[in-house]
Amino acid sequence: MKERVIFGFDPFVIPFTLGMVFIILYLFVGTVRIIASLDNKEKKRLLRHIFSFNIFNTLWNVIRDVLLHVKIFRKNFLLGYMHASIAFGWFMLILIGHIEVFLYTPQRNGVLYYPVFFRYFVLQTNETLRGAFFFFLMDFFLLMTLSGVALAIFKRFRSRRLGMKRTTRHSIGDRIALFSLWLIFPLRLMAESFTAGISGGSFLTKSLYNLLSVIPGYASMIDAVWWSYSLALSAFFFSLPFSRYMHIPTEILYIILKNAGIKSTVSRDGYAESEIYSCSSCGLCIDACPMCSASNKERFTSVYFVRALRNRSNFAEEYARECLMCGKCMEACPVGIDSIKLRELKKEESMSYGKYDNDYLSNAKYSNTPLDAPELIYYAGCMTHLTPGIYKSIINILEKASVNYTFLDKDGSICCGRPLIISGGREKAKKLIERNREIIEGTGAKVLLLSCPICYRIFKEEYALSGIKITHHSEYIAKLADENRIRLKKGDFSVTYHDPCDLGRGCKVYEEPRKLLAKSANLNFYKESGPMSHCCGGSLASDRFSFEERGKVAKNALLSIEAGKADVVATSCPLCLKTLSVWHDKRVADISQIVNEQMI
Repeated sequence: MKERVIFGFDPFVIPFTLGMVFIILYLFVGTVRIIASLDNKEKKRLLRHIFSFNIFNTLWNVIRDVLLHVKIFRKNFLLGYMHASIAFGWFMLILIGHIEVFLYTPQRNGVLYYPVFFRYFVLQTNETLRGAFFFFLMDFFLLMTLSGVALAIFKRFRSRRLGMKRTTRHSIGDRIALFSLWLIFPLRLMAESFTAGISGGSFLTKSLYNLLSVIPGYASMIDAVWWSYSLALSAFFFSLPFSRYMHIPTEILYIILKNAGIKSTVSRDGYAESEIYSCSSCGLCIDACPMCSASNKERFTSVYFVRALRNRSNFAEEYARECLMCGKCMEACPVGIDSIKLRELKKEESMSYGKYDNDYLSNAKYSNTPLDAPELIYYAGCMTHLTPGIYKSIINILEKASVNYTFLDKDGSICCGRPLIISGGREKAKKLIERNREIIEGTGAKVLLLSCPICYRIFKEEYALSGIKITHHSEYIAKLADENRIRLKKGDFSVTYHDPCDLGRGCKVYEEPRKLLAKSANLNFYKESGPMSHCCGGSLASDRFSFEERGKVAKNALLSIEAGKADVVATSCPLCLKTLSVWHDKRVADISQIVNEQMI
């Protein structure tokens, strides 16, 4: 091969080069700013991660999530293929372009535009096996990318065919970047096909060349098509920082920081900025949101909350408060953005909880703790005290199993602190947590038993109890059954289990409750259970969600659960029990109640 243009330059490369320089500088400055915002401990943590073997797992996560979009494939094959074909296909076009420059025109290594416009500047003089192979690969991955673009265009008009009931609204920046992206690859196909008779091609570009070359005056169109391709790339790069597609480069930094163990401490800047800009605005969280399914709350879903943070909108505070914080959006998110944490931080920054300084502590009461350390302490928590059937069943089970226990908050307790935290009052909750920690560690017990997933999650995440195992009653009772400390008879009735948000998505406890119920009754299953289980609607996270709206969420959950066609709906959360019971005409029971009834 030899160079077609002696200096390897043509004015049409200028728009692309300007756009490329702009986006490289933008990304460099943004990355430096984010890393500089980390404190010294976080910077050391990041360095340790980069220079450890864990970086290989991070690189795999980048390939899996940024290029292959594995999580979206699980949602819908066509939707996953659409994202993966564009991301992976474009990446391979760039990679192969650089390999070609390295092999055939090494003197052009490092020239920004050369790998992109290689087919314009290089003349084919002979087809070696290696050259023909690269021609084929370039055409193959271009075809792959074009098929993804075709699906993306189809999705804009028929999103349900790709498994999405709703799609996000586009900003002006989104539209410019979107239309540029749609043009880039068809224009590349046209440009490389126009010159395929000169620079070479394969099954796709050569075939199109044979059609184009018969057009009168086709040679005069070559420069116009390459100019168009360069302009489309330039428009995409200049609009990228102001569009949803900024997630393409930003997600790489986000994955590295996340895997290094860095977390958001404010809602908008620092690490949170990499998280916010990594949102692709795909809209998968909209369909997942229980509020959106039950009422007209689409504008408050995570995608629009994150967009409000990104734009530094005054509406971000309002969006933060209009959420049940059930975590289903995070489960659906292909990027893994912790929108719940961002909402919590936004609430902390915008709310004052001074009036709650002494409410919890001044009214707290505790049962007398015995001098001899018990085997286990049971902390019922606020919600379980409002559903006494649960704690009565648990006490009976503990006594049946001859467990040496203390009912820590039999006569009342300090709240665990989670309602304050999810409402934005973390600083006030710290006083409650510290007081609870002192009392619990002072008992000398080795096991803390909790019957409320809300309490369970907060104790696991915030308390750092020394030498005490934290367990939910579904886990502990299952352990008692496995050790034959209690014996169960299988009842002649069917049960469908509803996964509470904080126990399932929050703490990843899925198997133990089902294992226990299978010993007590005929366990039925339904499709939307496990990680994608519906929220019951009773969450305390939003004080703006009306009783009627909560009822719609509960009814949607029950509609899904009823697909299991069971006699009893079982749960392992006092809040779910209380909420679902209001809207269901069949029995709703806690696991502890069912086990208590089926004990021999």
